[in-house]
Amino acid sequence: MSQGFAHSQEQLRALAQTVLDHAAAKGASGCEVDVSEGLGQSVSVRRQEVETIEYNRDKGLGITVYIGQRRGHASSSDFSPSAVRASVEAALSIARFTAEDDCAGLPEARLLAKKSMDLDLYHPWEIPVESAIDIARHCEQAAFDVSPMVKNSEGASVSAQTAHFISANSLGFMGGFATSRHYVSCSVIAGEGDEMQRDDWYVTRRNADDLPDAKRIGDYAARRALSRLGARKLKTRKCPVVFEAPLAAGLIGSFVHAVSGGALYRKTSFLLDSLGQKIFPDFVQISERPHVRGGFASSPFDDDGVATHDRDVVKNGVLQGYFLSTYSARKLGMQTTGNAGGSHNLIVQSGRHDLKGLMREMGTGLLVTELLGQGVNYVTGDYSRGAAGYWVEKGQIAYPVEEITIAGNLREMLRGIVSIGNDIEARGSKQVGSILVDRMTIAGT
Repeated sequence: MSQGFAHSQEQLRALAQTVLDHAAAKGASGCEVDVSEGLGQSVSVRRQEVETIEYNRDKGLGITVYIGQRRGHASSSDFSPSAVRASVEAALSIARFTAEDDCAGLPEARLLAKKSMDLDLYHPWEIPVESAIDIARHCEQAAFDVSPMVKNSEGASVSAQTAHFISANSLGFMGGFATSRHYVSCSVIAGEGDEMQRDDWYVTRRNADDLPDAKRIGDYAARRALSRLGARKLKTRKCPVVFEAPLAAGLIGSFVHAVSGGALYRKTSFLLDSLGQKIFPDFVQISERPHVRGGFASSPFDDDGVATHDRDVVKNGVLQGYFLSTYSARKLGMQTTGNAGGSHNLIVQSGRHDLKGLMREMGTGLLVTELLGQGVNYVTGDYSRGAAGYWVEKGQIAYPVEEITIAGNLREMLRGIVSIGNDIEARGSKQVGSILVDRMTIAGT
C-alpha cells in the first residue's frame, strides 16, 4: 500500500492561510482552522478466509470564525477554492445569527505554541495487502493451535493508518505534524454447545517494528478465552477488586472526565471544587507528559494551539490541576491547562507488583477482565457495571466468573486504591497498570 498523502504539509499550510485570509477579508474578528488528511488499510480474516479488505482515504476542513464574541463553525471535505470560500462564508453567516458568549474567542497569544518539535510520531507501514493477510492468518492460526477447544473465531485483523494535519489561527499560530498508528488483533471462541466463551487481545503501536509477533497475540487471545470456560456466578458480597490494566485505564479516565472543564462548569461532576483536595491515597502520583517521544497522546500543542507542558496532576494523592481548554477555563475564571481535545500521556506511577503480585496482595477477591455497559453517574459518582473475570483465593485464580455486577462510588473507589501494578499496557493516552481497590459490592445470585 502506498503511504503517500495526496497533499503535502506545505499545501495544507497554504490552504489554512487561505482560510484565514478570506475570513479576515469578510469581516471576521478572529478565525481558527484545522485541515487534515488520513489514509490507511485494514484487512481481516476469519477461519483463514479473507473477510474484509478496506482502504480508507479522507480529508477534512474545519473552520471556526468569530465576530466579536459570536461564534460560527462550518466544515467541508472539499478543498477546492470555491468550496473553501463557501465554508468560510457559511461559518460567518452562522456567527451573525448566534448569541454572544463572553467566553468565546481565541486563546491568549502569549499561551500559543511558538516552536515545533519532532516527537517521533510518524512511522508509515508500507505493507502489501497480501502480507497483511498473511500476518492476520498466522495470528488466527496461532489461536487455533493452542487447543482443539478453540472452536471458532470472530477474526484476526491487521491495520496500518497514517494521518497529518495543520492547525492555525489568526493570531499567527500555525502548526501540525504527521502521525501513524498500527494494530494487530484477534478474537476467538472456545468451548462448545452452551459452554462457550470468547475473548480477544490486540496490540497497537506507532511503529510497526515495535509490534510483537502476531502469533503471540493470537496465542494470548486463545488462552484468555480458554481460561474463561467453566465460568460461574457469584453470590452477592463485598470484597476487594483488581481491575486489569486495560480496564484500570478506564477507571483513571473516569477521574479525568470528572476534573475536566466541561463537567466542572456544567456542574455535572462529583469532583466539583476539588482542586487542592485529597482524591487518592498518599502514594498515588499522576503526571502529564505531552512530549514523550512516540507517545499515543504526545503533542506540542492542544486543539486550541496552546503550548503543552509537563505537569503534576496528582501529587501525593492531592489534585494539583484540572483539564481545561481555553473556553472551559474562561467559564471557570481560570487559565487553560493546554487540554483542549483531552489529556496528553497521563502516567500513573507504578508500584512494585505485577498482576500476579497484586492478586497475592489482595488475597481473596475479584479480578475483573471485562466490563459491560456504561453505568457511571458522573454527578454523584455512582458506579455500576456488568462484569466478568476470575475469583481469586489465597492470591491464586480459583475459577472464572460471569454475569455479575460490580458497584461502588467513584470517590470512594479512588480513595480506596490499595496498590497499582507495573503491568502497563500502553494503548491510549493513559499509562497505568492494574489497580487494586479495597472494597466494592459484587451483585450476583
